[in-house]
Amino acid sequence: MSHSILRIDASLRREGSISRDLTAHIVNRLKGESVKTRDLAEGLPLIDEAWTQANFTPAADRTDEQKQALALSDQLVAEIQSVDTLVIGLPIYNFGVPAALKAWIDHVARAGVTFRYTENGPEGLLSGKRAIVAVASGGTKAGSEIDFASTYIRHVLGFIGITDVEFVTADQMAIDADATLKSAHEQVDRLPLAA
Repeated sequence: MSHSILRIDASLRREGSISRDLTAHIVNRLKGESVKTRDLAEGLPLIDEAWTQANFTPAADRTDEQKQALALSDQLVAEIQSVDTLVIGLPIYNFGVPAALKAWIDHVARAGVTFRYTENGPEGLLSGKRAIVAVASGGTKAGSEIDFASTYIRHVLGFIGITDVEFVTADQMAIDADATLKSAHEQVDRLPLAA
């Protein structure tokens, strides 16, 4: 059975990045037949008024300019739709997600495209996918009361329908880097190959 992966790196550091090291290790562990990479350190434009107006205009009524305003967003959504597993590098910056990852989320969390509102509340439209999130932090313990990054990413992924979310944590690197990295790599080695 073929298995496709979308690797998303959000660390601004290309050299010496713990989250990038972990996403590479996870992708290697999963051995996907197809791996796409989206490097958010290259930057994404923030959504703006033109994007918002285009997004809330019915697809059949959009002007060419509106279609252009949503072109990147459409591409980012298509990348998720086309894969089985997302591998997301999540360095914790100031207790939250990096700005580039937030920009990516704003582009892909779209009413009527990746989620919809129903009489029973919102419903994610990207179900049946798996996400593995590699968390790296200097001093913020993953899952603690000051970690607003991993709880946020779990919520956002669930909101768009991805509820099978696993975390690999290299948290509190500033306290004991060697032990933390060893533990994180062991977590990767224990990941099930199939969801």
